[in-house]
Amino acid sequence: MHITLRQLEVFSEVLKNGSTTQASQVLALSQSAVSAALADLEGQLGVQVFDRAGKRLVINEHGRLLYPRVVALLEQAQEIEQLFREDNGAIRLSASSTIGNYLLPGMIARYRRDFPSLPLELNVGNSQDVIAAVADFRVDIGLIEGPCHRPELVSEPWQEDELVVFAAPGADIFSRPISLQSLAAAPWILREQGSGTREIVDYLLLSHLPRFTLAMELGNSEAIKNAVRHGMGISCLSRRAIAEQLELGTLVEVAIPLPALKRTLYRIHHRQKHISNALRRFLSYCTEETD
Repeated sequence: MHITLRQLEVFSEVLKNGSTTQASQVLALSQSAVSAALADLEGQLGVQVFDRAGKRLVINEHGRLLYPRVVALLEQAQEIEQLFREDNGAIRLSASSTIGNYLLPGMIARYRRDFPSLPLELNVGNSQDVIAAVADFRVDIGLIEGPCHRPELVSEPWQEDELVVFAAPGADIFSRPISLQSLAAAPWILREQGSGTREIVDYLLLSHLPRFTLAMELGNSEAIKNAVRHGMGISCLSRRAIAEQLELGTLVEVAIPLPALKRTLYRIHHRQKHISNALRRFLSYCTEETD
């Protein structure tokens, strides 16, 4: 069976107008096209839905049974058209932990104030998790803490970020002048391999040390901050991740004898991914602008 929405629309208009002539004017079709669509519908159903009384069409018991279902289907079709006309598609987003935990909440809050009912799904993991999700089309857009070199993905600079070395107040690292040697001797608490932060720390910072002592690897920034706060070592995270603790004085920045540790955050999507208007609209909220 291949009933079309056009056939159902013709049936509904013929019923409401009582003739194929009037229905053809409403639908902007020829009378012969309306009659053909109605005949096709009856042929597929195997029953007549109108009784023919001269030139008049009078709905019969079959038509009365069909009509409420037709109305429901046409209303659902109109809802679908309206849904995409207003660009109300569901958005699936994946972000690495620093971005997902410290940058996106405020951005999503601004978006939610304007579009409180639109569906939005956010998954947070490390950068390799995000890249895999984008490559597999499990999410529409990924936000990561370093470049991505997979050929099937498009990687675009998104925002700038600064990493800072930090320790607990009164930590041993502050007992003598900060040097590359003292940094190398300190116990380091770092993000796990696969993290965008770890990759950048390895490249921008640890590669300058004659050696370094890895005390612990942890899978999220909150665990690292707590470990450092309890004097278990020093670390390096995004300034955004420790801004509150620096302000409160529960963590202290370590001024290192190296250039500022700057990095670029990236937005990635699959080359074959269609960037819808709904997605572009959401991305317009993904800035650090405040109200």
